[in-house]
Amino acid sequence: MTRSLLALTLLAATAATTTAAHAQESPATTQALVAFDSKAPVSPTAKDLTLKVDNRVTPLTNLAAIPPGGAQVALLIDDGLRTSVAREMNNLRAFITSLPAGTEVFVGYMANGTVFPGTGASGFTSNLAAAAQGLRIPSGIPGVSASPYFCLSEFVKNWPGQAENQVSPVQRGEGLVHKPRFVLMITNGVDPYNGSTSPLNQNSPYVDASVTDAQRAGVPVYSIYFSDAGFAGGRGSFSGQNYLTQIAEGTGGLSLYQSTGQNPVSMAPYLKQFQEAIARTYVATFPVDANKKLVSLRTSTDLPKTKLRAPTQVRPGTVVAN
Repeated sequence: MTRSLLALTLLAATAATTTAAHAQESPATTQALVAFDSKAPVSPTAKDLTLKVDNRVTPLTNLAAIPPGGAQVALLIDDGLRTSVAREMNNLRAFITSLPAGTEVFVGYMANGTVFPGTGASGFTSNLAAAAQGLRIPSGIPGVSASPYFCLSEFVKNWPGQAENQVSPVQRGEGLVHKPRFVLMITNGVDPYNGSTSPLNQNSPYVDASVTDAQRAGVPVYSIYFSDAGFAGGRGSFSGQNYLTQIAEGTGGLSLYQSTGQNPVSMAPYLKQFQEAIARTYVATFPVDANKKLVSLRTSTDLPKTKLRAPTQVRPGTVVAN
């Protein structure tokens, strides 16, 4: 009797161990946003995209376009920008109100290491006119953002929900739809917490952390360079734009405007480019080893005259759209 009980106990333990090991080995369904930059209109399918996860070709289970109005757009403005950015307020309002109906927008100001909502809704809203009214001229206080990368990290890790008046009783009962998320930063990109802006001092742990945080959240980060009240041209401009490029390349975004320190004559063409980039972005779904914290991601396509942008790393199990 004792031997029988012992045998049954060992059998049960073995079965439990096998089941646990199998559960650990099962892949996690993972998503990433992939932008198709092409000179000609393209309608890619899964067969047009090759993925390598940790340098191994991984089959796609789905590739879906983002429908018009199917995105959340966070416009994060450095509150320390030169007040001459006031001339861009009409361009920014026109950009927001020209987004496809259904797009949810958040306007925020980067200050003191966090993001403060504009004067409109406190969360994302599909009322584009109301979102546009949330714009204001930045304070223009030198260095008020502390670091735009502190602000970015805090924001993507604590992504705001919809404004209360945007949530219907049905949505409260069924759960909110997770739309693809995009960030557009308007900043000089300088990280004062990393010390000198010398070309020899460009390895910022705070920039690295913000890249990782955005990758884990599945958020591509776009940017438009505009000078801060505390920095004008020179090494500060080089350093800031270098960091903005690093953020873009790591997350699948784009540094939309670069210069030797001059501000853009107009943001309008870069805002249009950002809007077009959203329209050319697709949701790729694929399996990833669930036991890893982050995996490397490489993308390629045989489509002619087409370049791809995607995050260089993804977190297993990340959902960017449901």
